[in-house]
Amino acid sequence: MRLTAGHRRWLVDGSNLVGSRPDGWWRDRPAAFARLVAELDAFARASGDEVTVVFDGGPLALTDPPGVEVVIAPSADDRMVSRAGTDRDPSSLTAVTSDRELARRLRTRGTAVVGAGTFRRLLDRGACRP
Repeated sequence: MRLTAGHRRWLVDGSNLVGSRPDGWWRDRPAAFARLVAELDAFARASGDEVTVVFDGGPLALTDPPGVEVVIAPSADDRMVSRAGTDRDPSSLTAVTSDRELARRLRTRGTAVVGAGTFRRLLDRGACRP
């Protein structure tokens, strides 16, 4: 699968993607999550892709920027699987996670999966820029 910008629909395991870079994110999870949402918003705006990011946890003060739908759920894994299972075209989704069991569950619903590290490199390369 080529990971390039162009109209795609992404379903991102936010906690997994944040955890793919050992930059001290664990010292301030809400700030790390907010930084990721800002990165994903820039990615979505530059690429024209649709991005939904799902985080585990309770109430967080995260807003939905124009380019990203932010979802907070008791179980991000279950919410992502549910989304893929009820999506009008799950084969048009690409999920981002390195969680093997979640990836298996998503693939059984017809959703493509890329690892968090692979997607992180896409963000870091600026591959979303036209």
